[in-house]
Amino acid sequence: MTTALPTTTHAVAFFDVDETLTTVKTMFDFYDFFLNAVGHTPQEQQRLQQDARDLLRPGLPREEGNRLFYRRFAGYGAERTAAVGRDWFAQHLRRGGFFHQDVLAALTAHRERGLATVLVSGSFPAPLEPVAAHVGADVVLCTRPEIRDGVYTGEVETTMIGDAKARAARELLSARGIRPEECHAYGDHVSDLGLLRLVGHPVVVGGHPDLLTEAELHGWPQLAGVPS
Repeated sequence: MTTALPTTTHAVAFFDVDETLTTVKTMFDFYDFFLNAVGHTPQEQQRLQQDARDLLRPGLPREEGNRLFYRRFAGYGAERTAAVGRDWFAQHLRRGGFFHQDVLAALTAHRERGLATVLVSGSFPAPLEPVAAHVGADVVLCTRPEIRDGVYTGEVETTMIGDAKARAARELLSARGIRPEECHAYGDHVSDLGLLRLVGHPVVVGGHPDLLTEAELHGWPQLAGVPS
């Protein structure tokens, strides 16, 4: 997936992914699928799934939890993990209910009006790239685990959590001379506030109290984010 905007781009629509564009937290949902795909027993899967979700505990900084999560992939091949990601997404498409349809419709409408569409997520390429290809996103700004000789090291080169989202979006726009005031952004969590405040047309998705307060204060549009 490219990290450069199309040359004809005059404005950008940024989309948080987990529980904004999608109805699931992709990194955790993918991890559950991955554990089964690589042959862990049901007992091992249950233990590892719980260990992973413990990283969401209150008091642990989100950036630290994000880095610790990707240590779980140390020693696994990036190509194999990407293949599992494609299988994971294909299964979701068969089941349905993966996308928030109102947000997906907004993304499609922006594309049809000639805006570039950018996914911004703390998740990583294995689950995100098939999602991006399906919705026609131009760029994915996401966490990038370190890969050496085709294998994940367990370290992270780039995180895309909280303020990092706004910084990455600002750098992308600055490189092309695009005014943030002309751009759109969609987010569901207080950690998306920096990204939402960056653009001229922010949209709050879902019912997070802090975001709803911000939306009411500034008159931002809201989407319910109800899955089909």
